[in-house]
Amino acid sequence: QQGPMAAALPSVADGYRVFYKTLVLEEKHLEPLEKEFVWLALLCRAGEMGAHHLKLFLDHGGTDIQVEAAFRIAGWVAGVGTYEFADLNWHNFFPRVNARQAYIDAGLKLVSDLEGVTLHWSCLAMLSAHTGGKSKWGVHSALELCYSSGVSEAKMAEAMSVALWPCGANCFHDAAEVWLELIRSGQVQASAPFKAWADLPNQDGSVVHH
Repeated sequence: QQGPMAAALPSVADGYRVFYKTLVLEEKHLEPLEKEFVWLALLCRAGEMGAHHLKLFLDHGGTDIQVEAAFRIAGWVAGVGTYEFADLNWHNFFPRVNARQAYIDAGLKLVSDLEGVTLHWSCLAMLSAHTGGKSKWGVHSALELCYSSGVSEAKMAEAMSVALWPCGANCFHDAAEVWLELIRSGQVQASAPFKAWADLPNQDGSVVHH
């Protein structure tokens, strides 16, 4: 798929290769098997084959139980619309039912009994799959879960960023926007570097510099 770029836009082709290597191939914050577990849930939710990542998952020692966990997470993410509808439309009828918390609790129950799947792995896979699935409500829920579970913000950022490749840049942009608002509103307790990010002005792209 790089042929047209190489023929007509060589500088873009060069940047494409660097971007792919940096985003997908280089080791950053996620451990190798942890990263491939995140990829597995993301690809399943996105409906993308991703044979390279399936092989890496197996090469790094991924188990059938972990595969099942990724399937469960992808299915849980795909069902987010039901809970979002209830939260946005039925809260006045059922004020004592917290739809977002019910959604988070259901996701955790799906994977709580599976050997070799840590809470942090599940949180990161949920966040990545929601980013790729383009659900702002789901990203909000997954971010709250990550923070309440003590997941590293650097790992959270990496898990979100891998969705750029199979699902496009806009999904990452939208997820980052949700994260930004959660920090600015005080709904999550961000670390100093992420608070500094949230304090930066003009992050919506509306200001054009000439």
